Amino acid sequence: MKAIVIENYGHADELHEQDVPKPTINGNQILIEQYATSINPIDWKLREGYLKDGFNFEFPIILGWDSAGVVAEVGKNVSQFKVGDRVFSRPATTAQGTYAEFVAVEESRVAKIPENVSFEEAASVPLAGLTAWQCLVDFSAIKKGDKVLIHAGSGGVGSFAIQFAKHFGAYVATTASGKNESLVKELGADRFINYKEENFNEVLEDYDIVVDTLGGDILEQSFEVLKEGGKLVSIAGNPDEEKAKEKGIKAGFLWLEENGKQLSEVADLLENGKVKSVIGHTFPLTEQGLREAHQLSETHHARGKIVIKIK
Repeated sequence: MKAIVIENYGHADELHEQDVPKPTINGNQILIEQYATSINPIDWKLREGYLKDGFNFEFPIILGWDSAGVVAEVGKNVSQFKVGDRVFSRPATTAQGTYAEFVAVEESRVAKIPENVSFEEAASVPLAGLTAWQCLVDFSAIKKGDKVLIHAGSGGVGSFAIQFAKHFGAYVATTASGKNESLVKELGADRFINYKEENFNEVLEDYDIVVDTLGGDILEQSFEVLKEGGKLVSIAGNPDEEKAKEKGIKAGFLWLEENGKQLSEVADLLENGKVKSVIGHTFPLTEQGLREAHQLSETHHARGKIVIKIK
C-alpha cells in the first residue's frame, strides 16, 4: 500500500512516499481502508523529534492519528462492525499511523460515521474532537450555566470545544484573530476576544473553566480569570501546581485517551447538526501534499482542521 513515512527526525522534507506492507490485524482489530485523515500538531512535533523520548518508535514511521474510511476486514472477536461499514477512529499512537491507504485499529477505538457526514468531515474529528470533549466533560465536568474560556477558538480543538460547551449550556468566551471573529461567533462563542487588541486576563473574570491550547504565558495568565474552585485544563503545558493549590483551582495537563464510545457520542451530535467540522484546508496523500500540510500546521495559524484526502 502507499504510505507517507519518515526515515529520520527533522523538517517536513523528511516526509517521503513509500510502498509498505498492508497491516495485518489481530482478533480485536478492524482493518480500515482509508478515505481521509487529518493533521494534528502531534504529527509534526513527533516528526521534528520533540517527542522521541516519550515514544520508542523504530523507523520508518508512518505519522497521523485520525482515520475515516470503510471497514475492509474484521478480526474474529469483533462484534460491533462489519465489512463495508463507514467508520472513523483515533487509533493508538503507534509507528503505524494514518498517512496510508490502510490502518489497523482496535474495535474499542472505532465508531460509525453518520450517513450525512462525509469522510473528510469525519477525519477531522477524532483527535481534536475527543481532546475537546475530554477537556470539558472528563476533566472539567462542564454543566449548564458555566462560564468557559477557550483559547484559540478557530483552531482544531478550539472549534470543537466551543460547540461542545454551547451544547452543554455554557457561556463561552474565546480568543482568536480578527479574521476569525465571524467563524467563532458562528460556532456559538458569546464573547470574542481579538488577542492582538485585548488581553483576555484584563477583560474576563470569575470563569469556571479555561481550556488552554497554547501553553506558555497564556497558560500562566489563565489562572487570573478563574474563580475559586475553577478548572484549568491544558493540552500544551503543565499548569503550576503550587499556584493552583493557592487559588483553590483544579489544574492539569490532558493527554487524550482513545475512546470509541465517546466518539459515538460526538457522532450523534454531528448527525443532529449540533456540531460541525470546520475544514480550513485539504491536501492529497502525496509527499508534496503532506509536506505543505505540515508546514501550514507549524504556523499555528491554520483555520479549523487540515484534512488529507486519500480516496
